[in-house]
Amino acid sequence: MTALARSLFGRRARLRWIHLILGGALAMPYVLVGSVVVGPVAGGANVFGSLRLQLASFALGLPLAAVTSLFPLTRPLESGVVRWLCGVEADRLAYGPARTRGEKGRTAAWFTLHLGAGGIVAGMSLAVPPFAGTLIVLPFVPALREGRLGLPGFLHHAWALVLSPLAGAAMLVALAGCAAACGTLLARWAPDLLGPSAADRVAAAEARAADLAVRNRLARELHDSVGHALSAVTLQASAARRVLDTDPEFVREALAAIEDTTRRTVGELDAVLGVLRDGDAPGDPWDSAPAPTLAADLDGLLRRTRAGGLRVDATVAAVATDPRALPPPVSREAYRIVQEGLSNALRHAGGKVAVTLRVEVLDQYLRITVENPVGPVPAPRPGGGHGLRGVADRARLLGGAAEAGPAGPVWRLHVRLPLKGTA
Repeated sequence: MTALARSLFGRRARLRWIHLILGGALAMPYVLVGSVVVGPVAGGANVFGSLRLQLASFALGLPLAAVTSLFPLTRPLESGVVRWLCGVEADRLAYGPARTRGEKGRTAAWFTLHLGAGGIVAGMSLAVPPFAGTLIVLPFVPALREGRLGLPGFLHHAWALVLSPLAGAAMLVALAGCAAACGTLLARWAPDLLGPSAADRVAAAEARAADLAVRNRLARELHDSVGHALSAVTLQASAARRVLDTDPEFVREALAAIEDTTRRTVGELDAVLGVLRDGDAPGDPWDSAPAPTLAADLDGLLRRTRAGGLRVDATVAAVATDPRALPPPVSREAYRIVQEGLSNALRHAGGKVAVTLRVEVLDQYLRITVENPVGPVPAPRPGGGHGLRGVADRARLLGGAAEAGPAGPVWRLHVRLPLKGTA
C-alpha cells in the first residue's frame, strides 16, 4: 500500500506531474492558434464554449508544435527538463541541438508527445479536482445541492449522497494514476527520443577512452619516474648513513647521486605536469614532452642505481644504445621498463640485480630481462602493485609482451618489444 501511494503521490510522481503541466502550458499558444482556424470553420462559434471545438483546436495545434520543435534549442531545453523533473540519467540524454534528420524527427515526436500528454493531463488537473471536491463535500453542504451548479439530478438521491464522497476520492486517485502513468511512459521513452544517436555514443565513448588513456599514461609516468627516484634516494641515503663515519668518500658520492636523481625527477615531473596543463592543445602533448630514452639515459640510470650500493650487472647490446637503431617510442618505453625493473629490485630484493638488454636480429625484437634474487616478501603497500601492470601496458601498447614471476631462485621480468611496425 505504501509503495502504491508513493508511486501516485511521491516526490518523483509529483515532479513528473509538474513536467506534464508544463507541457500543457506550452501547448496553450498552439491551441490558441488552432482556435483561430477552427472558429471561422465552425461558423464563428465560441471555441472555448464547446469541448468538441477545444479538442479540434488542440489537435490542430500539435502539428504546429512539431514544426517549431525544429528550433536548435528545443532538444537541449527538453533534455534538461527531463533530467531534473523525470529523473532520467544525464548520460542517457543528448544536450546538443538535433543535427541529423533522424534526430530532428525524434525531437519533433518527443515535443509533440510531451505537449499532447501534458495538455490532456493539465486539462484534467484543472477540471477534475473542483468537481471531485464538490462530490466529497456534497453530503455535508446542503447549499451545494440547492445552488445553481448544474449537478445531475441523481446526485440528489440519498444513495448518491452516500457514495459521492467515495466517487470524488476515486476521481482524485484516478487523476493521480493517470498523471503517474503518463509521467512514467514519458520518462521511459525520453532516452529513445531525446537520447544521443549512435554516432554521438561512439564519439562520447572515444572521448572517454582517450581521456582514460591519458590518465593511465600519466599514472604510469608518475609511478615509474617518481617511484624509482624515491626508492633510489631512500637506498642511497640509507647506505650513506651506515658508512657516514667510516667512508666519507662514499657518502659524498651518495649525496651527489641523490642530488642528481632529485634534479632529474623534478624535470620529469615538470614535463608530466606540462602535459596536464597542455592537455587541450592540438596534437599529442606527449610528442613535445621531454622524456628519457634507453639510448641516451641508460648509463645515467645504472650509475645512479649503483651509487646507492646496489650491484647491477648490465649486458647491453650495442644497438640498444644507438638512437638510430631504436624507434623513439621503443627507446622511451624501454627506459621506463628498465627503470621499473630496477625500482622493484630496490624495493623488494637487495643483493644482486642482473639486467640484460639485447636485440634479436632474426625477429627484430628488443628483449629486456631483469632478474634479482627472491628476497623476503615485503609488507603490501596501500595502493601499491601498479608497477608490473604499467610495464605490461607499455609493452602491449607497442605490440609486445611482458612476463614477470619467480624463475627458480630469482625473480624475472622479461619484456619483448617489436622494433618494426611501432606506431
